[in-house]
Amino acid sequence: MIYNETKRRGGFKACTFIFVLGALENIGFVANMSIMVLYFHRALFFDVSHSANTLTNFLGSTFLLTVLGGFISDTYLNRLHTCLIFGFLEIMGLLMVTIQANSKTLQPDSCNKPSCIKGGEAIMFYTSLCVLALGCGGVKGSIAALGADQFDRKDLKGAKALASYFNYFQFSTTVGSLIGVTLVVWIALNKGWHWAFFTGFAAAFIGFVVLALGKNFYLFQPLADSPIIRLSQVILAAVHNRHLKLPENSDELHEIDDKERDASEDKLLHTNQFRFLDKAAVLWDGTSTGQPGRVCTVTQVEEVKILIRMLPIFASTIIMNTCLAQLQTFSVLQGYSMEPHLATLNIPTASIPVIPLLFMAILLPLYEFFFIPFARKITGHPSGITQLQRVGIGLILSVASMGIAGVVEVKRRDQALKHPDKPISLFWLSFQYGVFGVADMFAMVGLMEFFYKEAPSGMRSLATSFALLSLSFGYFLSTAFVNIVNAVTEKVAANKQGWLQAAHLEHNKLDYFYWFLGILSGLNFVNYLFWASWYKYRSDHVKDSAQNLG
Repeated sequence: MIYNETKRRGGFKACTFIFVLGALENIGFVANMSIMVLYFHRALFFDVSHSANTLTNFLGSTFLLTVLGGFISDTYLNRLHTCLIFGFLEIMGLLMVTIQANSKTLQPDSCNKPSCIKGGEAIMFYTSLCVLALGCGGVKGSIAALGADQFDRKDLKGAKALASYFNYFQFSTTVGSLIGVTLVVWIALNKGWHWAFFTGFAAAFIGFVVLALGKNFYLFQPLADSPIIRLSQVILAAVHNRHLKLPENSDELHEIDDKERDASEDKLLHTNQFRFLDKAAVLWDGTSTGQPGRVCTVTQVEEVKILIRMLPIFASTIIMNTCLAQLQTFSVLQGYSMEPHLATLNIPTASIPVIPLLFMAILLPLYEFFFIPFARKITGHPSGITQLQRVGIGLILSVASMGIAGVVEVKRRDQALKHPDKPISLFWLSFQYGVFGVADMFAMVGLMEFFYKEAPSGMRSLATSFALLSLSFGYFLSTAFVNIVNAVTEKVAANKQGWLQAAHLEHNKLDYFYWFLGILSGLNFVNYLFWASWYKYRSDHVKDSAQNLG
């Protein structure tokens, strides 16, 4: 890979600016994830299901739009400029949300409908969420890859530093999240919703200024051809050449010399999986002359094969993120009816996510400085364990989290119905949050590193955004599950009411819903094991031997 570099660019020095943005931008983003469901329910008068679905739809859209940010930063703008342009949109979205939260004329009156917002209030509300989702998505789709670009993954030292980078990046966002779910949540519940949103706005603004100040320290990856065009060329050429016979020797397939190769492209060696795609690289008459659009290089074909191999891994993480959506919606609403005091300390319900964040803040340094060096001596892998092993640990822990969540909900609901004046402690939720926090630490960092390392060289931002795209699908699937479960269970229930349709949480069957997700997660883990064992790492077939790091 060729970079516009000087000796003073790149490395962890350049990443310092990225870590600062990661922390500051996440202050507002994670605080919003915690308080928005309460803001929708208590300030805008959405009912329970509509509050949860509005939040999951917003978050789903945000993470879906990470693909747009990744695509643009791979093809049209460098990652820094992509971050700053989408960062401006994020700041504008936060400002619009702040203005609506501060203006009584832009808020609805209470009613007995699932949603009371309409007219100009609705236009302002949904426009601000759309702008905020677009901005946040574009930033998150490019910022992680900007930091990863500061290291040369083709040598052992760079590969080790790259593995550490993703841990440090996750730690920086965790620190920002801790501030968000404590300080910003306290501001929301004690000083007003508008002050909380304004705090997020101010933190993000400072973060993007800091990111811009680091411009002279960054390495920039050369822009590549559009990944959509490259993928389309292979598919169309394979279809066009479908009647041609594949040569017995793969060396007879079309490839170009390194001197002719684009600076953004790594040469990939031929693999035997998905042989039908190899027909895209078959030469009609022994030469590529006169065959534009009809013949692709082996490297182009292998890029498509890599993406196909990655798809089952991506799909296997969606259910886990559906489970995560419950901890940011229904679990927050659970906490609202629980005893929030610890001795004399009053813990806001929306601050309960501080528990998994504390786990992550403690465990990430331990993982980086103790576990990885120890595991590296045993496995010889730069990351200690492979990225897919790390994701697998996260998936099995998410199964445990949903099982625990169901048990805790039974205890909470029974106590609320028998002794409504003596609710159980909010800290019963710490078990499900804590286990899922560890799961997220393993799975999310493992996924980001996996997609960045395995992706074709010209698609690394786009591929890194797949980790967040999985979040998007998880949130949308959560909304779908809520609606489907309600539709099915209301037909079989004696009172014709779905598991999650009651106005009060105590009259719902949230524990059944948690266990339903736990069973799905268990089946999904078995599915993941198959695909993870089937997957062949890109480093096994990249020509540069320095990449064969295990």
